[in-house]
Amino acid sequence: MGIPALAAPPQFTTVTPGHPLVFPADTGAHPAFRTEWWYATGWLDTPDHKPLGFQITFFRSATDHDTADPSTFAPTQLIIAHAALSDPAFGKLVHAQKVSRQGFDLAYARPDNTDVKLDTWHMTRAADGHYTVSAQAGEFALNLTLTPTQAALVQGQQGYSQKGPLAGEASYYYSEPQLRVSGNVTRPSRSADRAAIANAPSTVSGVAWLDHEWSSTLLSPAATGWDWLGANLADGSALMAFKVRGRSGTAVWAHAAWRDASGKLTTFDPDQVDFIPQRTWRSPRTNTVYPVAETVKTASLSWQLEPLLDDQEMDTRGSTGSAYWEGAVTVRRAGQDVGRGYLELTGYQAPLTLQNTMKAAR
Repeated sequence: MGIPALAAPPQFTTVTPGHPLVFPADTGAHPAFRTEWWYATGWLDTPDHKPLGFQITFFRSATDHDTADPSTFAPTQLIIAHAALSDPAFGKLVHAQKVSRQGFDLAYARPDNTDVKLDTWHMTRAADGHYTVSAQAGEFALNLTLTPTQAALVQGQQGYSQKGPLAGEASYYYSEPQLRVSGNVTRPSRSADRAAIANAPSTVSGVAWLDHEWSSTLLSPAATGWDWLGANLADGSALMAFKVRGRSGTAVWAHAAWRDASGKLTTFDPDQVDFIPQRTWRSPRTNTVYPVAETVKTASLSWQLEPLLDDQEMDTRGSTGSAYWEGAVTVRRAGQDVGRGYLELTGYQAPLTLQNTMKAAR
């Protein structure tokens, strides 16, 4: 009897320039790539004019399992979901996370159009481009409709978004800023009046930002994490900026894109972009220090970010093996409020290696 051959690990598709994104097909899943996410964030206003921040993200992560395995139970793809609500009245971000292997119509990410699901959580895109988003968590719930008001903001060079000095350190990436939000949320209950407001949905409206990104080798080996901003500005313009950090905190790569209210797009090279910490906050749970207030530089322009509340840490070590800060921020320029956005700070709790970050869920 011969020794059975070991299955070779799958070969994931690489990101290369010169492949323009095609809509709506590229809003769907790309299972030939290792990692992919659909990421929606935004600011909401309640009927009593109290601001809330929300975030919901679906990850699709391909594993090293043999793709030729015909078993329905084969863990070739994982679906991971994070959701969060930032409520100043509650005093901190509340969040939930889920993880499951794809299959049985309970967890999936389908191609050709956005349709991702994990148990009762889902994000789907209709033929007219609007999204339906739902997440029922223990302390809160999101039931939202996100409706486009602008064309997609295709990042980088026709969607090829470089994240490091080498050509392969890149993703395919587009954003949908200035999404109009309607729906309802169930807010977390404060202990003093838990019985009065528990499980009472609040009607909300607001503005959101959606990112869709996929890659097989996103980060340089020298990178430990990133600072990222997506901001909807009050005049209808949109700003995206990121800085991929090395161990010393200096930039391995950086980039920004600003589309003004008339639709004119300006992009900024790595030496024109920086995130400069202005104030830090230490997590009482992970002891991690995050720069929750920052100044973002895009050439001669400066944007000041201030968090809706300091405690917006996502402790997702149970699904991705890491904790990160992801929160609603106001955007100021020359001392004036000019918009609202979301700031993401990864790699501060532990160095982030995207190729390994999903292993805790397997």
